[in-house]
Amino acid sequence: MLIFSSLRNNGRTRIAMFMDLGRFSAMSVSAIALRFLPRVVHSGLRWIRHPGRLPETRCVRFQGHALPPPGLRLCGARFQHDAYFVQSAVKEAARLKEVLGLGQASRMLEVGCGPGRTAIGLLYASYPVGQYDGVDVNRRAIEWCRRFISRSHPEYHFLTIDAKNERYNPHGREMTTAFSLPFDSGVFDIIYLYAVFSNMIEKDVRIYTGEFRRLLSPGGTVFLTAFVEEGVPPVTVNPENYVMKCHGPLMIVRYEKGHLLSIFESCGFEVERFDHGTELDEQSGIYLRPRQ
Repeated sequence: MLIFSSLRNNGRTRIAMFMDLGRFSAMSVSAIALRFLPRVVHSGLRWIRHPGRLPETRCVRFQGHALPPPGLRLCGARFQHDAYFVQSAVKEAARLKEVLGLGQASRMLEVGCGPGRTAIGLLYASYPVGQYDGVDVNRRAIEWCRRFISRSHPEYHFLTIDAKNERYNPHGREMTTAFSLPFDSGVFDIIYLYAVFSNMIEKDVRIYTGEFRRLLSPGGTVFLTAFVEEGVPPVTVNPENYVMKCHGPLMIVRYEKGHLLSIFESCGFEVERFDHGTELDEQSGIYLRPRQ
């Protein structure tokens, strides 16, 4: 009505009307800016206080599948290459299916899921799973998984946990015997953790292993990797002249074999299989079952 009425009047009125419209548009833009500016400033300040904690909205496309950007892949330089990342993921998916018995009715928990490497391997290989739950202390990695995996595959769930680890979450909550994951007892057929105990002190290993015993079904299996040797001290943090040069806290936590296996046994597990030095960076693969 405002524009049409202006056309019926003289030029001066028409100009005035358009000037009013211009003022209205400017006011609208100003109002929008005032409404959203505090959010932008808040996000910027949050990034300054906690660099890298903004939600990750990017992905890499590889043969039709979404992969996390290289900055989220914290497992070594070789994983920066998309083909290697996928190849390693599919290899773990095959282990889950062929060795651990993962099937379309299985419920699986992955501790230290990171940016979804194992989940991507299962999806890439088209191996069905009843339900997958992944937990990690890295909030950005979990946000990425929710955005690029869970939205298209609702059977995949991802959760951030605030457990302290000097390497990956130094300001998290201190681990105590009261620690528990938010799942019911006995619901998981498989608990899987790759390169998690490799960076974890003994106290926390004991707490997690006890929690696994609560969560695992009677016929379930735990698979994990760790740095394990014979003829060494019970626990050594960042050992010298070992598999790599250590930088920063808890880069390597090496366990004496008998000592580590006794921890598992004290938490109600028996060692079904032990493969020395067969995993990434000469870690050992360990398969546990609940002791009957």
